[in-house]
Amino acid sequence: MILASPERIEAVMAAAEAVTPALLDLTALIAAVPSPTGEESEKSILVERLFANEGLATERDELGDVIATIPGRLSPAAGASRLLIAAHIDTVFPVDTPLEITRSLDRLAGPGVGDNSIAVAAAITLSKLLQTAGEVPAVDVLLTGNVGEEGLGNLRGIREVLSSRPEIGAVVALEGHNLGRVTHVAVGSRRFRITAEGPGGHSWGDFGRPNAIQRLSKLIAELDAIPLPRTPKTTLNVGMIDGGVSVNTIAPRASCLLDLRSTDESALRRLSDRVVRIVARCNRGDGIVFTAEQIGERPAGVVAIESPVVQVAARTLAALGHNPSFDASSTDANVPIAAGIPAICIGLTTGGNVHRPDEYIDIEPVSKGVAQLALLTVAISEFLSARAL
Repeated sequence: MILASPERIEAVMAAAEAVTPALLDLTALIAAVPSPTGEESEKSILVERLFANEGLATERDELGDVIATIPGRLSPAAGASRLLIAAHIDTVFPVDTPLEITRSLDRLAGPGVGDNSIAVAAAITLSKLLQTAGEVPAVDVLLTGNVGEEGLGNLRGIREVLSSRPEIGAVVALEGHNLGRVTHVAVGSRRFRITAEGPGGHSWGDFGRPNAIQRLSKLIAELDAIPLPRTPKTTLNVGMIDGGVSVNTIAPRASCLLDLRSTDESALRRLSDRVVRIVARCNRGDGIVFTAEQIGERPAGVVAIESPVVQVAARTLAALGHNPSFDASSTDANVPIAAGIPAICIGLTTGGNVHRPDEYIDIEPVSKGVAQLALLTVAISEFLSARAL
């Protein structure tokens, strides 16, 4: 892909600066609507209306994914693939979290402003930015506010969007933080709920019966002793434990949530299989029954750093004065990467306190972040159109 000319970069930067004030207002509006994973309907309705307000053909699927289309110069009937710009609308915050959004001279702060309200706002604003810069993408550009990216959402939104639109030829996933990164390695994961159940009883009168908490603790210690490869990086984490009835009750039930991750699908599968074997081996017929239920799966994969999509993203950042960094992460880009579709995830600004109520984004870099998005959109759409000719 050919990098944009200095004149095009200048025009896009000017357009980005022009739309940034409205984009920040939109970010605050979006962040003020609760949307914990699995409960995104209110925000989904808002995002659908905001896309429609931009004059874009817009639809919402049964999951709550919102899909809008910026028409390209080349008709899909001509055989051109489409570019997907994906921004997830769910957050990690429970529905009753106070959503107070505050703004100072240099920051916008509040739950979810960076992860991922500003990315959703950027997707909604992209059409106006391109029009202001005098740009028309070569192929149709699909824009999503998709559900189910965080936690146990299992990337169900992006999965549905891709499975229902086989014409998608490239994907750019958006996250609010980490301007300058180009995520081209998908960190895969397997998530399990491991449960121990037994008869329970009184801590004194029934002493000697197996205790589900104590037995689960021994299992966790055994899992923690599994040797893990450094290359490819592979991790194991127990994130939550619950169980028991009272301090003087032999626990009849206990469970934990287990997160396994790797950049390599084979390493991840081997670790998952070993965990399942260890859990099965703990069923000794002594009154405690162990089960391992897989509750989440994210595929791993890599887009080669030499890929045109990765390289144009890096060169675009460099042209805007940013040192590009290449990294691995778990994002909506996992699904297309694993499916062999060229895909990356980019950040739009800097900030901090991610997944905390006092999360914030820095205002000053936003215009460069959305200019990056516009330039990438134009470049990748040109690449997709050339492949159709």
